[in-house]
Amino acid sequence: MAAIDELDAAAVQGKITLLPGHDVELTSVTFCIQDEDHTMGNALRYMLMKDARVEFCGYTIPHPSESKVHIRVQMVENTVSAVQAFAEALSNLYGLLETVQEEYTASLTDGQFERTETKPIPVSLRKEFSG
Repeated sequence: MAAIDELDAAAVQGKITLLPGHDVELTSVTFCIQDEDHTMGNALRYMLMKDARVEFCGYTIPHPSESKVHIRVQMVENTVSAVQAFAEALSNLYGLLETVQEEYTASLTDGQFERTETKPIPVSLRKEFSG
């Protein structure tokens, strides 16, 4: 597993930005993640809320036509910065997803799944649409 610190900074350049209005100590920050939606917002919010140092975490989708997520992170006073907590949450989420992928692949390899067959449902076409 590659830690977030090991990733090339160019890979995330422009993907994650800090929105204006954060404090100098970076204990209260709103992050903007480009090309993401509720799936990423929910997953990151979950990982951040598991951190006892996080006082508040919420996310919004600014507008349905924009593919970006705003994640607000506020830290408990005198702890790490929101940026550090956010990076740790991303790393933890990456590790969790890697574990799920490994288990899924192993279950497919071992045949540990139940196969069900679905039969197509017959649908009659309207006369004006049939050839």
